[in-house]
Amino acid sequence: MTTYSGTKEFEGATFVNASFKGATLRFSDASGVSMRGVDVDGLDIDSHDLFFGSLVVNGVDVVPLVDAELNRQFPGRELQNAQTPEGLREAWVVAQAAWQETVVDTPRELVDVHVEDEWSLAQTLRHLVLASDGWLRCGIQQMAQPFHEIGLIFTGAEDMGFDVSIFRLDPPSYEEILTVRAERQQQVTDFLSTVTAELLAEERENPWGGGEWRPSVGDCIRVILEEEWAHLRYIRRDLALLR
Repeated sequence: MTTYSGTKEFEGATFVNASFKGATLRFSDASGVSMRGVDVDGLDIDSHDLFFGSLVVNGVDVVPLVDAELNRQFPGRELQNAQTPEGLREAWVVAQAAWQETVVDTPRELVDVHVEDEWSLAQTLRHLVLASDGWLRCGIQQMAQPFHEIGLIFTGAEDMGFDVSIFRLDPPSYEEILTVRAERQQQVTDFLSTVTAELLAEERENPWGGGEWRPSVGDCIRVILEEEWAHLRYIRRDLALLR
């Protein structure tokens, strides 16, 4: 099957009586695409940024419906948008309890297994180490070198000019991953234990650069929570398939 990578040749194009059956889009921009009179049986969309825009199906914006259903499937997920210190503390406790359940319930033989190109549980936990390092230690606390070497960087980071040489190439053991993950979880817990409304309102630089967005401290914490719930959904989806 032909693979198109890094191309913009399809922007603004019109496809008539074309077949995309079984096609795969990964890390691609499909914003503003219009589909009319199409067969979408089995169409599977997974977008981390879905809740920052709209997805219109037969004239209905289904984003609020998807959001509500995910909140039903993942009790406590709705707390990720909390605005107060007390709300964020509760949101963090609930998210960590949900993750603990998944980690404890996953057989050791499955922690490094993954579905197709998705991350395994071990890889996902490494990425969450990166997420807390990026948004707490770098974004909020402004450490000069905030990243742990076992963190798993996202696709495209090197193209953004990020120095990926700080990360280890050899995969760490699962035991080391759990240890570092627990340390980072505790650091978020400790920060939230004393955070004030005034501190939550302070502005910070976007730790990943790009754009004009200057997140508040509260925004940084909410991004961490968003990462926690999004990746919990991904890994539970994949573990269900593996089992």
